[in-house]
Amino acid sequence: MSLKTILISQPEPASDKSPYKRIQEKLKLKIDYRPFIHVEGLDAKSVRKQKIDFADFDNIILTSRNAVDHFFRLTSEMRFKVPDSTKYFCLSEAVAYYLQKYVVYRKRKIYVGDKNIDDLEEVFNKFGSEKYLLPTSDILKPSIPEALNSFKLNWKRAQLYKTVISDLSDLRNVYYDILVFFSPSGINSLFKNFPDFKQNDTKIAVYGITTQEAAENANLRIDISAPKPGLPSMSMALEKYITAKK
Repeated sequence: MSLKTILISQPEPASDKSPYKRIQEKLKLKIDYRPFIHVEGLDAKSVRKQKIDFADFDNIILTSRNAVDHFFRLTSEMRFKVPDSTKYFCLSEAVAYYLQKYVVYRKRKIYVGDKNIDDLEEVFNKFGSEKYLLPTSDILKPSIPEALNSFKLNWKRAQLYKTVISDLSDLRNVYYDILVFFSPSGINSLFKNFPDFKQNDTKIAVYGITTQEAAENANLRIDISAPKPGLPSMSMALEKYITAKK
């Protein structure tokens, strides 16, 4: 069976150096991008209802670029000037780099993990008695609050945005050989948009354990998965699978 068309349930990468661009050219594929979910920001009134006062927190824990955007959006809307002394704890280098959109990097105290909250434990311990704010969406991986509690931090969650299912009705009669998912919300969006979806010959690719579990719970057949030993990225998993089928 020839596999030629792929739909990736995320926005198209901004860089021409994307690994998907490379396999698209190498394997002569048609790759389309379409976010199955998107985020919408909450307003200042919703934040106040959570009894959040930004002035109470010396430290901000940032797990994603969305968290960065909506934290600074709401501090601006609520006319709160974030002190220069605020410390930022970023889950990854990508998040820390994105923070430069809002702060002068070299003049701020920024601590960076390696995509895992546990990487920051040693740094957290240096400021254990201080207050931490965790900006999130309505969906939060349980491992993050569990880790923060295990570190015995004085922290509070602030829901600043929410995950919303995108309208995919224009794709109803469009067929792809492979559908690629990166979150349980993407799987949920598929069935919210197409309750009568039948997998048939469509290949399902999933990234991450929680996405895999969501696909299995939806009775989907998983053909491609990552990360796994030797295949740390979805692009590598796709390339290996498609090449083997040629």
